[in-house]
Amino acid sequence: MPTYEYICDACGHQFDEFQSITAKPLRKCPECGKSKLRRLIGTGAGVIFRGSGFYQTDYRSDSYQKAAKAENESAAPKTDSSSADKPSTSATSDTSTSKAESMPKSSDKPKGGKKKD
Repeated sequence: MPTYEYICDACGHQFDEFQSITAKPLRKCPECGKSKLRRLIGTGAGVIFRGSGFYQTDYRSDSYQKAAKAENESAAPKTDSSSADKPSTSATSDTSTSKAESMPKSSDKPKGGKKKD
């Protein structure tokens, strides 16, 4: 339910009232008793969500959450045990090949096609 702001045109009394959206606006001022009360157009209040979050998945049933967890676990990539047996290569093991030697030379380009004049 929103909070509406009111002001009395007769006495200048200003106050807030917590009302339903479908409720009719108040007319009688609680301060002076005259029927000169008018509802002000306010900026409204922002919605503030507090807590860990408000997601549609927060309110899923237990059976849905269990099925989703099982699906995620089965889709997870498995580690390859054969790669653990292979020795890792390091930069110190092969010092004969430098970076410059591994780069292709301009003379190594494949020949063919048309030459541009």
